[in-house]
Amino acid sequence: MTEASIQALSGIRDLTTLKWYVISLLAIVFYIYTAEIQKARKTGNWNAVFAGLTIFGMDFINETWNGWVLHFTGRSAMWTAPGDTALRTLVGWNIEIMFMFAISGLIFYNTLSEDRKEKILGIPNQWFWAIGYAIFCVFVEWFLNKGGHLVWEYPFWNRSFKGVWLIFLFGYFHFYVAAILVINMKHIRTKLITIGTLYTIAILANIFGLGIMKWQY
Repeated sequence: MTEASIQALSGIRDLTTLKWYVISLLAIVFYIYTAEIQKARKTGNWNAVFAGLTIFGMDFINETWNGWVLHFTGRSAMWTAPGDTALRTLVGWNIEIMFMFAISGLIFYNTLSEDRKEKILGIPNQWFWAIGYAIFCVFVEWFLNKGGHLVWEYPFWNRSFKGVWLIFLFGYFHFYVAAILVINMKHIRTKLITIGTLYTIAILANIFGLGIMKWQY
């Protein structure tokens, strides 16, 4: 097992590492969501909230299979976050990352034009911003990796051209694709079922791994 994996497993889900700023971040996330919910009640448009829940759900699934990679290889996950954190929840996930992804879908939705047919540089605006935000996320992750905060172990998942494309496609872009698919669905019931399915998959996978198989990831 790599040194980064050992460090990431050390103190995982240890509540003694919690810091007081977590309370402030939690309050900010609550405020943002309650503001969006209040707006949705007035307009009947819940897509901002749905986009937020979708992207967080997609990240939950991503971090879950990443932990499975560590378990089955016995060496390393695709990415690990071994550095200082107020709470490490999975080997590649911590409370700070969770709060960021909790609101990233809202940010994405509020960037979109109300006219779904509007194009930017010839690209439908929803897909333009999905590509743009995914590229930005890869850009940020590149610097986190450079600083040793986010560790990549495998040669096909790194700062090379091929590696960056994989991180773009399977690290972030599909989050925004899922959000676009959900907000473009015609019925709220269908949206809720889709979002609920994402969380059911992630929760059951973690119950199986953590609760039944006693995996540490």
